[in-house]
Amino acid sequence: MERRTFMALVSGGLLAAPLAAGAQQAGRVPRIGVLMYQSMTAEFVPLFAAFWQGLGETGYVEGQNIVIELQDAQGTYDRLPALAAKLVGLKVEAIFAVGPQALKVAKHTTGTIPIVAIDLESDPVEGGYVANLARPGGNVTGIFLDLPELMGKWLGLVREMAPASRVAVLWDPTTAAPQLKAIEAVAKSMAVRLEVFQVREQKDFDKTFGAVRSARVNAIIVLSSPLMLVASKRISDFARTNRLPAISMFRAFPLAGGLMSYGPVFPEAWQRLGVQVGRILKGVKPADLPVERPSRFELIINLKTAQALGLTVPQSLLLRADEVIQ
Repeated sequence: MERRTFMALVSGGLLAAPLAAGAQQAGRVPRIGVLMYQSMTAEFVPLFAAFWQGLGETGYVEGQNIVIELQDAQGTYDRLPALAAKLVGLKVEAIFAVGPQALKVAKHTTGTIPIVAIDLESDPVEGGYVANLARPGGNVTGIFLDLPELMGKWLGLVREMAPASRVAVLWDPTTAAPQLKAIEAVAKSMAVRLEVFQVREQKDFDKTFGAVRSARVNAIIVLSSPLMLVASKRISDFARTNRLPAISMFRAFPLAGGLMSYGPVFPEAWQRLGVQVGRILKGVKPADLPVERPSRFELIINLKTAQALGLTVPQSLLLRADEVIQ
């Protein structure tokens, strides 16, 4: 996607002022590289809007005093190394790596350019990206989500909504290995049988959906990855058509017609990422910027979908929900 199209999608044109305005300022206009594995889709629009908000809080506005260089691999991992190298060649002041695939490639490509990452599942210390969370010590910081701890919550919510003894797990093996390990352990403790289905690319979904139908499962759990975020509507349509209660981490899932989601309040996390990038542009070293974790989580239930599935949502769940879609 061209950068101007990207900015127009995210900001409705409000921030996409002509670059000449920035170019006329004295000195070099800072460049921020955005490295994405998935394409820029509607699901990302509110997240990037929050990111720009965070940048704005530190005094940086696209088209005025910064330039955004977007490189997205359109779901093809093999394209990422060349795109990361292009950002290095452009001499960007910082790279915003969206997702674990982008982070892995960005870190392999440069050990000097600051990298701020939203990583959906890795432990940054165990993964070798930082020395510790309080003082990362290298060129990587950002917000990391230790999602394996959410697996018990997801499985518990599904079973509270409907009896589920045989559950399909949609798994992107390029990102979510710790989640899979964790949910297998939780399912064993709950005497729930899991049927795991790998999905690496968008083209895999049709075959996977056929396999899910044949497995005769009672519910679906969607492990998190950028791929699963982009496919929120596709998965929610399948689950609703096949009368399967399903849960995802992303609020985009119930908004698209899925039954429910439980996960971080992502716009808040992305706003913090924008602040981190802005602080780096002002001279703070990523080595000194603590790795953060989301501070708030939310439960969203699509009541209309529950009714279509023939489910009565327990009052206990409705009372705990942060948002109920009617």
